[in-house]
Amino acid sequence: MKSATTKVNDIDKYIAGFPEETQKLLDQMRATIVKAAPGAEEVISYQMPAYKFHGMLVFFAGYKNHIGFYPGAGGIEAFKKEIAVYKNAKGSVQFPLDKKLPLQLVTKIVKFRMKQNEEKASLKKRK
Repeated sequence: MKSATTKVNDIDKYIAGFPEETQKLLDQMRATIVKAAPGAEEVISYQMPAYKFHGMLVFFAGYKNHIGFYPGAGGIEAFKKEIAVYKNAKGSVQFPLDKKLPLQLVTKIVKFRMKQNEEKASLKKRK
């Protein structure tokens, strides 16, 4: 029997733990990220779905009133004009559950983050 503190280590199980409407939005986020970052590895990190590509790429998570998207400070800074309409912080943005997810924006941010991580990885190789 699982306890309330059982760690989620599977993204399908993570998504299944939310109400049906939230599950649909989480599935959309997941599909969008996977399509934008075909080489990325899906993992659970910090108890939420995350993607690795030459290091951590992005995270997302479900909450009572929003979907949290965590592209790091670089991802937020590069798209601050587009993100300004949403509640956001240094490395995160909140997409309200009652609005359509900005999937094109998510795609652009993920692709930007992939490029950032590739550049960082190639710089490390040169050292």
